[in-house]
Amino acid sequence: MEKEKKAKEADKSADEKIEEKDDHSLSEENTTLEDNEMTKNHQEDETKDEVTTEEDIQTDSKDSEKKSDEKPSKSGKSLFKGSKNKELEAKEQKIQELSDRLMRTMAEFDNYRKRSEKEKSQMFDLGVKHVIEKMLPIIDNFERGLGSVDEANKDNPIVQGFNMIYKQLMTTMDELGVKPIEALGKEFDPNFHNAVMHGEDENLGENIVAEEFQKGYMYNDIVVRHSMVRVVN
Repeated sequence: MEKEKKAKEADKSADEKIEEKDDHSLSEENTTLEDNEMTKNHQEDETKDEVTTEEDIQTDSKDSEKKSDEKPSKSGKSLFKGSKNKELEAKEQKIQELSDRLMRTMAEFDNYRKRSEKEKSQMFDLGVKHVIEKMLPIIDNFERGLGSVDEANKDNPIVQGFNMIYKQLMTTMDELGVKPIEALGKEFDPNFHNAVMHGEDENLGENIVAEEFQKGYMYNDIVVRHSMVRVVN
C-alpha cells in the first residue's frame, strides 16, 4: 500500500513538473511571440517613418523646386522691368539733351540772324554816310554860290536853274533821311555842334550859338557832320 501510494505521489509530482515545464515553455513562447510582434510593429513603424520621411523629402524638394522656379520668374520680371525703366530713363535723358541742344542752336541762330541784320544795317548806314559826306561839299558850294547872288540877278535864268537843282538835291537828301542840324539860336550841344569861336553878346543868353559857319547834317540818328559854330557868353 505504501508502495502504491509513493508511486502515485511520484507520478503526481512528475505530472506537476511536466505541467510546470509546459506552462513555463508556454509563457516563454508567449513572451517570444509578444517580443516578435513588438519588433515587427517597431519595424513597421520605422518603415512607415522612413516612407513618410521620404515622402516629406520629396514634397519638400518639390516645394523648393517650385519656389526656385517662382523666384527666378519674379526676379526675371523685376530685372526686365528694371532694365526697361533704365532704357526709358536713358531715352528720356537723350531726348532732353537733344531738345536742349536744339533750343541752344535755335537761340544761337536767332542771335546770329539779329547780329547779321544789325551788321548789315550798320554797313549800309556807313555806306550811305560815306556817300553823304562826299555830297556835302557840293551842297555847300551851291549854298555859297546862291548866297552871293545880288537882288538884281536873282531872276536870271541861270541862277534860277541852279536854285532848282539845289532844291531838288535837298529834297532827295531829305527823302534819304538826311537833314540839317539846327544850330542858330540853340543852346550849344557838343554832340551836334563844333565850337570854333567864342564871344560876348548882350542880346543872347549864356552858351548860345550865335553864328553858323558850316551846316551840320544827320543821317537818321547818325551825325554825318557837326555844325561849325560860334558860341557866345
